[in-house]
Amino acid sequence: MKTILDKEEKELLESFENDEWKSVLDLKRRKTQLRDISKETLRKNRRLNIRISEIDLRRLQRKAVHEGLPYQTFVSSILHKFVNGGFKEQTDH
Repeated sequence: MKTILDKEEKELLESFENDEWKSVLDLKRRKTQLRDISKETLRKNRRLNIRISEIDLRRLQRKAVHEGLPYQTFVSSILHKFVNGGFKEQTDH
């Protein structure tokens, strides 16, 4: 059976085959760093209350269901990605 790779998997395989991956010298230290970063990133210690239209809320809820997430988690994820450059603003309206 032949394995079918999606675009991201193909890019990872190509990167690996091109010897672009580097070993981490102090793996234990790096794991600790990444664990600390992820804890700080995922910690939700502030509340945000906003008013949005009912239709926008329903659309968000439908998209959240499609992603398999509670809608508040989905909205939080969208905001996190946006403020960290994961989404780009559209300039054409």
